Amino acid sequence: MNTVLHAAVWFAQLCFALAMVNAAIAMMRGPTAQDRVLALDTLYINGMLTLLLFGVRWTSAVHFEVAMLIALFGFVGSASLAMFLYRGEVIEP
Repeated sequence: MNTVLHAAVWFAQLCFALAMVNAAIAMMRGPTAQDRVLALDTLYINGMLTLLLFGVRWTSAVHFEVAMLIALFGFVGSASLAMFLYRGEVIEP
């Protein structure tokens, strides 16, 4: 990996780490449940992108597969939480 790409990956990981800290704070302080769900979405997306950057830095395919699983579970969780907040139940009787 060349020097410019190495520095860019480090800078991007630092930015994603700061975004994850801000999202965690917003998730704890959010005035409404919708704000907390949005902060949780931001948190899992930033975590997924951080894993992708680890995969780029270490040239490992495992990180990409784990990031794909995080994206899948995060989407299902977000859809479930949105349905719960909209209807009050996740599974209709």
